[in-house]
Amino acid sequence: MTELVLHVSSGQGPRECEWVVEQLVHAWAREAQAAGLVCEPVEPVTGPAASVLLRVSGEGAPAFADARTGTIRWIGTSPFRPRHKRRNWFVGVSRAPTIEEVPELRDMDITYQAMRASGPGGQHVNRTDSAVRATHLPTGLTSFSQDQRSQHANRGIARLKLALLFEAQRDRGAASGKRGLWDQNRALERGNAVRTYRGEKFSPV
Repeated sequence: MTELVLHVSSGQGPRECEWVVEQLVHAWAREAQAAGLVCEPVEPVTGPAASVLLRVSGEGAPAFADARTGTIRWIGTSPFRPRHKRRNWFVGVSRAPTIEEVPELRDMDITYQAMRASGPGGQHVNRTDSAVRATHLPTGLTSFSQDQRSQHANRGIARLKLALLFEAQRDRGAASGKRGLWDQNRALERGNAVRTYRGEKFSPV
C-alpha cells in the first residue's frame, strides 16, 4: 500500500489559519474516505494547530496529495472575530520528505532517548516510557514524539520530524533551520491557491 505524509502549516497566519489547518484534517479525512483512501493525522489534533502531519495511504495517495500540495484558501467569516473584514484565509501544504530522500540523515548520527510521556494523550501516557526524543548529533537538531502507543512508533515519528528539520536547515541555512519543526511554509502564495473551500462545512469551490 502506498503511503506518504503531508505537512499542513498555518505559516505566520493568525489563529484563523490555525483553525483552517484543524478543519482540513476533518475535510480531507472525508474526501479521502470517498476516494477509497485514508487520510489521518500522525499525531492527535485537538484544536486549532499551527501545523500538522497527515498520513495518506492507499493506491491513489500520490494523486490525492499532489492535488492538495501548495496553498489552500478558505473563504469565510472568522470563527473568532465575526466583525473582521477579512474573508480569505490561507495555509500551506507540502509533502514531507521520506527518510530515503534525506540521505545525509544517517541513522548512525542519531541518538534516541526513551522517556515517560506527559500530558493528555490516552491511557498509555504516563504508564510506560514510550515517548522518544531523537537528536541528530552533527547538527544538534532534536525532535520529540509521545502520542503513539509504542516506543517503536514514536521513534519513527521522531525520525520523520528530524527529516523535516534537516530539510529546512539544508534549504534555508543552519541558523533558520533551528527555529523549529513547524517554522515552515512561511511565505504562502496568496492568490495562487491549488484548492479553495468555502463556509463552515468546507465545501470545495
